[in-house]
Amino acid sequence: MDATNLSDLCADGLVISAPGGPEVLRWTPGLALPAPAPDEVLIDVAWAGVNRHDCNQRRRGPTPAHSDVPGLEVSGTVRWAGARAGHLRVGDAVCALVDGGGYATRVVAPAALTFAVPPGLALREAAALPEALFTVWHNFFGVAALGPGETVLIHGGTSGVGSLALQLLGALGHRVAVTCGSAAKVAEARTLGAAAAFDYRTQDWVQAVLDGTDGRGVDVVLDMAAAAHAARNVQVLARRGRLVHLSPGDGADFVAPLRPILAKELRITGSLLRPLPLAEKALIADRLRAVALPLVAAGRVRPWVSEVFPLAEAAQAHARLESGQAMGKLVLEVPR
Repeated sequence: MDATNLSDLCADGLVISAPGGPEVLRWTPGLALPAPAPDEVLIDVAWAGVNRHDCNQRRRGPTPAHSDVPGLEVSGTVRWAGARAGHLRVGDAVCALVDGGGYATRVVAPAALTFAVPPGLALREAAALPEALFTVWHNFFGVAALGPGETVLIHGGTSGVGSLALQLLGALGHRVAVTCGSAAKVAEARTLGAAAAFDYRTQDWVQAVLDGTDGRGVDVVLDMAAAAHAARNVQVLARRGRLVHLSPGDGADFVAPLRPILAKELRITGSLLRPLPLAEKALIADRLRAVALPLVAAGRVRPWVSEVFPLAEAAQAHARLESGQAMGKLVLEVPR
């Protein structure tokens, strides 16, 4: 079917009405959708994942660069599939990485970034997969070039990304240590398979990591806490280790002693997933289909959905995420 034959190319959803707190999310019916291209699909959204990026975008406010409807990952059913949408068919249960628009009843997604929901996984859990999977794969195997048997430290081990990363990397044979912000989070991280977990508020995690690696340190650190741990991350990295940042904070500066960076030949880097070109995201998707999704289907990797909110209560979900108390992924149930 040609996209010009589609009717009702609109959706109801939440719009970022101004820069600010969660209260600036406004329910808006009849949002116009772009006509899907032949290599895209139109999805009737059942669930949408909530991510820190959504909160950051909301605080910045509307921008011509992106959709004012937040939401970077969804699950649901295919309503329309383009002629170049590959194996995807109308009625398929799918989850997808989208460039905004997820907090709505329908969204257009690139077929290349849309996955069939793995067997045994509910749509609710599937909505928590795309952003975390793409983030984990790109940063560990792309940016950090994680090699066989290398060791990892993740700050934020019970976050949506952290909880999926420690499962996936563990399943692929990597020893993963994590830091968390409370004893309860430490306990959950160990349940999820962390080889070691530390409360960064009460424990000397640098010394603990060094003790656990015979003084060598870890090969890769993934840090979602901006530059808060900069100098300590340098301490804990092994020779030729890589430090990968996921959050720029509020314009935070990276401050750490230069000598150990030079002496250990460390690489300090980071990434933003959303600006990656579609072609690069499609290559990541291919690797996820080949390696990660079979592990999900086998039950060895599972997204951890900890809390559910109706789409109309997305403001409460944002407040919960920004409180720092949430664990796992928060998802929004979209009215059908």
